[in-house]
Amino acid sequence: MPFVLTEEQQMLRDSAKAYAAEKLPVSQLRALRKDGKAYDAGSWKEIAELGFTGVIVPEEFGGSGFGYVGLGQVLEAQGRTLAASPLLSTAMIGASALMLGGSQPQKDAWLGKIAGGEAIVALAADERPHHDPAHVKLIAKRSSAGYALSGEKRYVVDGAEADLLIVAARTSGDAGDATGITLFLVPGDAKGVSRTALKTLDAHAAANVSFAGVEVGADAVLGAVDGGYGLLEQILDRARIGAAAEMLGAADAAFEMTSDYLKVRKQFGQLIGSFQSLQHRAAIMFTELELTRSCVAAALDALDRNANNISELASLAKARAGETLHLVSNETVQMHGGIGMTDAHDSGLYMKRARVLEGLYGGESFHRDRYARLAGY
Repeated sequence: MPFVLTEEQQMLRDSAKAYAAEKLPVSQLRALRKDGKAYDAGSWKEIAELGFTGVIVPEEFGGSGFGYVGLGQVLEAQGRTLAASPLLSTAMIGASALMLGGSQPQKDAWLGKIAGGEAIVALAADERPHHDPAHVKLIAKRSSAGYALSGEKRYVVDGAEADLLIVAARTSGDAGDATGITLFLVPGDAKGVSRTALKTLDAHAAANVSFAGVEVGADAVLGAVDGGYGLLEQILDRARIGAAAEMLGAADAAFEMTSDYLKVRKQFGQLIGSFQSLQHRAAIMFTELELTRSCVAAALDALDRNANNISELASLAKARAGETLHLVSNETVQMHGGIGMTDAHDSGLYMKRARVLEGLYGGESFHRDRYARLAGY
């Protein structure tokens, strides 16, 4: 199939790139890191006003219903500048979760707020250091009000700022069982919810979240009781594809920064870009980027077509993007030499963000294994 953007998608891409470059530069991330802030509220408001938060939200809820390919362009643009915003967790993951499994009242309550930038959503799934979506120990017990949730979630992206938490809990079975998992919509300020913001390597927002007998009604269930694992995997696939789009943007920007440096830095009276060994390494990066671009485009397109191989393409895109960003971020630091090793230069920030995104929602080994299993190996 052709991986060519429509005129409208190109306009969205150009608008998102221009906004990110002007209003969400790497210097803003440095300022947020210095001030200990998760994101800039003014920028988030502007992102919503530009319609970026409602790209996949249907028009009936205040969005544009423009599709995942469109949102992928925005995520890629923000990845280019390492933008610290809740776009992935809210506009991609949160909106997808409600569209996939939400009841009409749940959609009415939250999709409009997401499209308008009035609510931040966070997915609380993992409980271990490494991604393992079936390993759910957080218990949801029946109560007079509905359910009482008790347990902990680790490294919840935008968890400290979230107005709504999508929580994977166990209503039956044991940790590791795919059956017996139920998803719940939990207000971030619910009684019994305790959130500890983390000081992260990449200066992006994440938190550990504890639930101490948090009471929610039966209407808080997202999807089916005991049957939430399939829905969780669908949500995670969209998270993985969105993260891959962001990773592609970061890798693209790091490569461009390195390519520009090779054209101006001189050693022994010659531009270092004239050295054959560096040319070969740059060519490898360019090739890997183009392969990754195809994988991400295929995955986003599959979402819009509701194809039957979304899971395979999600794992392919995430694994490919992780490997490419790892390579490019390493080469960016190395080819910049001494200055690349300092915090004053942006190359180190791209490497740090790369390492976090590589492991988020499953690393390369997780997704290579998953892709093989889905393919029947």
